[in-house]
Amino acid sequence: MDPLALSDMILIVLAAVAGGAVNAIAGGGTLITFPMLTAVGIPAVAANITNTVALSPGYLGGTLAQRTDLRGQRRRLWRLLPAGAIGGIIGGLLLLASGERLFRGLVPYLILLACGLLAFQGRVRGWVAQQSGRARRAGEGGEVGWLSTLPVLGAAVYGGYFGAGLSVIVLAVLGLVVDDNLTRLNALKQGIAFAVNIAAAVFFVCSGKVVWPAAAIMAGGALVGGVLGGRLAGRVRPELLRRMVVAIGLGVALIYFLR
Repeated sequence: MDPLALSDMILIVLAAVAGGAVNAIAGGGTLITFPMLTAVGIPAVAANITNTVALSPGYLGGTLAQRTDLRGQRRRLWRLLPAGAIGGIIGGLLLLASGERLFRGLVPYLILLACGLLAFQGRVRGWVAQQSGRARRAGEGGEVGWLSTLPVLGAAVYGGYFGAGLSVIVLAVLGLVVDDNLTRLNALKQGIAFAVNIAAAVFFVCSGKVVWPAAAIMAGGALVGGVLGGRLAGRVRPELLRRMVVAIGLGVALIYFLR
């Protein structure tokens, strides 16, 4: 592809700042950053790969922020993090195997899926909280069997392939296979999402398809956006912002369908 123009770089930075802020407050930043990369002329597969590589460090921040709630979950982490990493790499392999034409055809459907996950995020969290409450009242144990890693692996494959809405899928899966309170499940979700994205990002770095100028400025923009989002978190209603992002995602999906 041709080198990015200065105007394209500015648009990418602005999208990354917005995406980082949205992720910090409500989630769904990929629905802003990925379409911008394709809008400036980056092919869909390379745009998705670049987006994953650029935004993956942000998951480390989320994991470190909740490290206290990960205490006592070492045994779960030893089982679920490898499943997340393996799934992320499998998703990356599937993305490269798909090719540009097939993946571009799937993009609007993937965006619609991500919009649906984001729209129902509150209900998913409520359902997980309800399930974990019932399990504790029934006195069920909280350990994770090896077969329970399979749903996490499936969610991780999706995360390596596209990634938008991954956190919602992982939280829902954890609500099915782990008996614990929502706070600890959310911390576990952050760790798994980090494993998925870092594994996929490392794999993608070796693929040679990362658009590095875009990735570098996106990473910086997302970091700035994350700081801004953290400061605005108490002033902006997450639900309202989430609805706005869903509306943007639906509009983007429509544009892809029309193309």
